[in-house]
Amino acid sequence: MFYDTAENRHGLPHDPFKAIVSPRPIGWIGTRAADGSLNVAPYSFFNAISDRPKLVMFSSSGYKDSVRNIEATGEFTASFASRNLSEAVNKTSIAAPHGDSEFAIAGLTPVDGTLVKAPFVGEAYAALECRMTEMFQPKGLDGEPSDNYVVIGQVVGIHIRDEAIRDGRFDMATVRPLARLGYMDYCDGGDVFQMVRPTR
Repeated sequence: MFYDTAENRHGLPHDPFKAIVSPRPIGWIGTRAADGSLNVAPYSFFNAISDRPKLVMFSSSGYKDSVRNIEATGEFTASFASRNLSEAVNKTSIAAPHGDSEFAIAGLTPVDGTLVKAPFVGEAYAALECRMTEMFQPKGLDGEPSDNYVVIGQVVGIHIRDEAIRDGRFDMATVRPLARLGYMDYCDGGDVFQMVRPTR
Protein backbone atom coordinates (compact mmCIF):
# COMPACT_ATOMS: atom_id res chain seq x y z
CA MET A 1 0.00 0.00 0.00
CA PHE A 2 0.94 3.65 -0.38
CA TYR A 3 -0.77 6.80 0.77
CA ASP A 4 -0.13 10.53 0.57
CA THR A 5 0.20 11.97 4.08
CA ALA A 6 -1.33 15.29 3.02
CA GLU A 7 -4.69 13.51 2.79
CA ASN A 8 -3.70 10.68 5.16
CA ARG A 9 -6.20 8.26 3.63
CA HIS A 10 -4.51 5.07 4.77
CA GLY A 11 -7.78 3.20 5.21
CA LEU A 12 -6.64 1.67 8.51
CA PRO A 13 -8.43 1.96 11.88
CA HIS A 14 -5.43 3.84 13.30
CA ASP A 15 -2.67 5.98 11.78
CA PRO A 16 0.43 3.74 11.40
CA PHE A 17 3.02 6.56 11.35
CA LYS A 18 4.23 6.26 14.96
CA ALA A 19 4.15 2.46 14.77
CA ILE A 20 6.53 2.58 11.80
CA VAL A 21 8.91 4.95 13.61
CA SER A 22 9.55 2.60 16.51
CA PRO A 23 10.69 1.60 19.01
CA ARG A 24 11.13 5.05 20.50
CA PRO A 25 12.93 5.54 23.83
CA ILE A 26 10.90 7.32 26.49
CA GLY A 27 12.19 10.53 27.97
CA TRP A 28 10.90 10.67 31.53
CA ILE A 29 11.24 14.41 31.92
CA GLY A 30 11.46 15.93 35.40
CA THR A 31 11.05 19.66 36.01
CA ARG A 32 10.58 22.16 38.80
CA ALA A 33 8.22 25.05 38.14
CA ALA A 34 9.06 28.64 39.01
CA ASP A 35 6.72 28.29 42.00
CA GLY A 36 8.66 25.23 43.23
CA SER A 37 6.08 22.58 42.29
CA LEU A 38 7.39 19.34 40.77
CA ASN A 39 6.47 17.64 37.51
CA VAL A 40 7.49 14.42 35.80
CA ALA A 41 6.04 13.18 32.49
CA PRO A 42 6.95 10.64 29.79
CA TYR A 43 7.65 11.70 26.20
CA SER A 44 8.12 9.15 23.42
CA PHE A 45 9.49 11.74 20.99
CA PHE A 46 12.86 11.61 22.75
CA ASN A 47 16.44 10.75 21.88
CA ALA A 48 20.14 11.54 22.15
CA ILE A 49 21.26 13.71 19.24
CA SER A 50 24.95 14.40 19.97
CA ASP A 51 27.82 12.91 21.96
CA ARG A 52 30.17 15.93 21.89
CA PRO A 53 28.63 17.81 23.54
CA LYS A 54 26.13 15.39 25.04
CA LEU A 55 22.74 16.60 23.84
CA VAL A 56 19.26 15.11 24.20
CA MET A 57 15.94 16.29 22.83
CA PHE A 58 12.27 15.72 23.45
CA SER A 59 9.20 17.01 21.69
CA SER A 60 5.97 17.89 23.48
CA SER A 61 2.64 17.83 21.70
CA GLY A 62 1.40 21.20 22.88
CA TYR A 63 2.61 23.68 25.48
CA LYS A 64 2.54 21.41 28.53
CA ASP A 65 3.86 21.89 32.07
CA SER A 66 7.24 20.35 31.19
CA VAL A 67 7.80 22.93 28.45
CA ARG A 68 6.49 25.79 30.57
CA ASN A 69 8.74 24.86 33.48
CA ILE A 70 11.85 24.46 31.32
CA GLU A 71 11.17 27.78 29.61
CA ALA A 72 11.01 29.41 33.05
CA THR A 73 14.03 27.68 34.64
CA GLY A 74 16.19 26.41 31.78
CA GLU A 75 16.63 23.03 33.49
CA PHE A 76 15.26 19.48 33.34
CA THR A 77 16.16 15.87 33.98
CA ALA A 78 15.58 12.73 31.93
CA SER A 79 15.14 9.64 34.09
CA PHE A 80 15.68 6.20 32.55
CA ALA A 81 12.33 4.50 31.89
CA SER A 82 12.66 0.76 32.51
CA ARG A 83 10.30 -2.22 32.33
CA ASN A 84 10.13 -2.60 36.12
CA LEU A 85 8.85 0.99 36.38
CA SER A 86 6.46 0.79 33.42
CA GLU A 87 3.31 1.17 35.53
CA ALA A 88 4.77 4.24 37.22
CA VAL A 89 5.78 5.68 33.85
CA ASN A 90 2.21 5.24 32.66
CA LYS A 91 0.75 6.84 35.79
CA THR A 92 2.86 9.95 35.23
CA SER A 93 1.27 10.42 31.81
CA ILE A 94 -1.93 11.57 33.52
CA ALA A 95 -3.18 15.08 32.64
CA ALA A 96 -2.83 16.42 36.19
CA PRO A 97 -3.62 20.05 37.04
CA HIS A 98 -0.63 22.40 37.21
CA GLY A 99 0.95 22.17 40.65
CA ASP A 100 -0.07 18.54 41.28
CA SER A 101 3.04 16.38 41.44
CA GLU A 102 3.06 13.28 39.24
CA PHE A 103 5.83 11.99 41.51
CA ALA A 104 3.25 11.77 44.29
CA ILE A 105 0.54 10.40 41.99
CA ALA A 106 2.81 7.53 40.90
CA GLY A 107 4.39 6.95 44.33
CA LEU A 108 7.86 7.94 43.11
CA THR A 109 10.71 9.58 45.00
CA PRO A 110 11.77 12.98 43.64
CA VAL A 111 15.50 13.61 44.04
CA ASP A 112 16.99 17.03 43.37
CA GLY A 113 19.75 17.11 40.79
CA THR A 114 23.31 17.79 41.85
CA LEU A 115 23.96 20.47 39.21
CA VAL A 116 20.37 21.44 38.39
CA LYS A 117 17.37 22.04 40.64
CA ALA A 118 15.04 19.89 38.56
CA PRO A 119 14.12 16.55 40.19
CA PHE A 120 14.70 13.06 38.81
CA VAL A 121 13.09 9.73 39.68
CA GLY A 122 14.97 8.20 42.61
CA GLU A 123 13.91 4.68 41.64
CA ALA A 124 15.30 4.98 38.09
CA TYR A 125 18.42 3.05 37.09
CA ALA A 126 19.90 6.24 35.63
CA ALA A 127 19.12 9.90 35.14
CA LEU A 128 20.50 12.77 33.08
CA GLU A 129 20.72 16.30 34.41
CA CYS A 130 20.21 18.79 31.58
CA ARG A 131 20.32 22.50 30.84
CA MET A 132 18.26 23.77 27.93
CA THR A 133 20.16 24.99 24.87
CA GLU A 134 17.23 25.48 22.47
CA MET A 135 13.45 25.44 22.39
CA PHE A 136 11.44 25.88 19.20
CA GLN A 137 8.38 24.83 17.23
CA PRO A 138 9.46 22.88 14.11
CA LYS A 139 7.99 23.93 10.78
CA GLY A 140 6.35 21.90 8.02
CA LEU A 141 6.85 22.26 4.26
CA ASP A 142 4.33 25.10 4.25
CA GLY A 143 6.43 27.06 6.72
CA GLU A 144 3.77 26.85 9.40
CA PRO A 145 4.90 25.86 12.91
CA SER A 146 3.91 22.49 14.33
CA ASP A 147 1.85 22.25 17.50
CA ASN A 148 4.89 20.51 19.03
CA TYR A 149 7.61 22.16 21.10
CA VAL A 150 11.11 20.73 20.70
CA VAL A 151 13.42 21.09 23.69
CA ILE A 152 17.15 20.41 23.36
CA GLY A 153 19.29 20.16 26.46
CA GLN A 154 22.96 19.58 27.19
CA VAL A 155 23.62 16.78 29.66
CA VAL A 156 25.70 18.26 32.48
CA GLY A 157 25.52 15.35 34.93
CA ILE A 158 24.68 11.64 34.91
CA HIS A 159 23.44 9.41 37.75
CA ILE A 160 23.73 5.60 37.52
CA ARG A 161 22.68 3.08 40.15
CA ASP A 162 25.39 0.55 41.05
CA GLU A 163 23.18 -2.46 40.24
CA ALA A 164 22.83 -1.25 36.64
CA ILE A 165 26.55 -1.76 35.97
CA ARG A 166 27.83 -5.19 34.95
CA ASP A 167 31.32 -5.88 33.56
CA GLY A 168 31.90 -2.16 33.26
CA ARG A 169 28.79 -1.51 31.16
CA PHE A 170 25.31 -0.12 31.68
CA ASP A 171 23.70 -3.55 31.35
CA MET A 172 20.63 -3.72 29.10
CA ALA A 173 19.62 -7.17 30.34
CA THR A 174 19.41 -5.73 33.86
CA VAL A 175 17.80 -2.36 33.17
CA ARG A 176 15.43 -3.50 30.37
CA PRO A 177 14.76 -0.09 28.76
CA LEU A 178 11.12 0.67 28.07
CA ALA A 179 10.24 1.86 24.57
CA ARG A 180 7.08 3.07 22.87
CA LEU A 181 5.75 1.32 19.80
CA GLY A 182 2.61 2.35 17.94
CA TYR A 183 -0.88 2.58 19.39
CA MET A 184 -0.88 1.47 23.08
CA ASP A 185 2.01 -0.96 22.56
CA TYR A 186 5.34 -0.95 24.39
CA CYS A 187 8.42 -3.17 24.45
CA ASP A 188 11.57 -3.52 26.49
CA GLY A 189 15.15 -3.82 25.30
CA GLY A 190 16.21 -6.70 27.55
CA ASP A 191 16.67 -9.18 24.68
CA VAL A 192 20.17 -8.11 23.67
CA PHE A 193 22.45 -9.23 20.85
CA GLN A 194 25.67 -7.74 19.49
CA MET A 195 26.96 -6.90 16.02
CA VAL A 196 30.41 -5.58 15.15
CA ARG A 197 30.54 -2.78 12.59
CA PRO A 198 32.22 -3.90 9.35
CA THR A 199 35.57 -2.36 8.46
CA ARG A 200 34.95 -2.18 4.69
